[in-house]
Amino acid sequence: MATLSVNGFEMYYEIHGEGSPLLVLHGFTGSGADLVPLFHPMTQKHQLIIPDLRGHGRSTNPSKQFTFRQAADDIFLLLKHLDIHQCSAVGFSGGGCLLLQLAIKHPALLSSMVLISATPYFPEQAKDLMQQFKMAKRTKEEWEGMRKIHLQGDEQIELIWQQAGSLSENDDDMNLTSSDLSKIKTKTLIMQGDRDPLYPVEVSIEMYRSMPNSSLWIVPNGGHVPLSGNTIQEFMNYLNHFL
Repeated sequence: MATLSVNGFEMYYEIHGEGSPLLVLHGFTGSGADLVPLFHPMTQKHQLIIPDLRGHGRSTNPSKQFTFRQAADDIFLLLKHLDIHQCSAVGFSGGGCLLLQLAIKHPALLSSMVLISATPYFPEQAKDLMQQFKMAKRTKEEWEGMRKIHLQGDEQIELIWQQAGSLSENDDDMNLTSSDLSKIKTKTLIMQGDRDPLYPVEVSIEMYRSMPNSSLWIVPNGGHVPLSGNTIQEFMNYLNHFL
């Protein structure tokens, strides 16, 4: 467990295990703490690098700003600090969006990556839901869940929820085209549920067709980040094989 001063904020990160480096990135509104138990079985073969993105979990965000391009720069500097010149990576939702930015900016950095419910741009149905998310009234259970992983007070949590809606308004951030995606030569697994309320299956098919070294896994009846029940073990087995 450590922190790194980078790009004007304090980034919290954890390293577990030994072996080939594997970067694991949580989604927006999540934290690395969510992922440590899930990936712990991989510590015998991999050195897990699990950070909290800026403003999430134990990481600060004095600027109160968040973009995926900016977050990709943060992660690049973390890996540079750790003297990691190449690694594999798994990104959940927003973490996958970050990996797309990272793969374009630093094509030699990622030897392979897994994108789970990620998108190169926000389609209209995602923008509508993100705006509703921004304005939604929170339940007691939602507050309690967020307080368990975001440890800097309710102001931090409120900012995360506001930013989740505002991300859809920034057309200069996640706006990758098929031409942009075609430049990504990284070995990639794209995973998506066919009932994802944010991103229609066509978005993942577009990525698959544009990225020359990608494979596609559509999970039947799966929602956003379709990992639950038997799918978790199936995913971990496939991930070990993929890596």
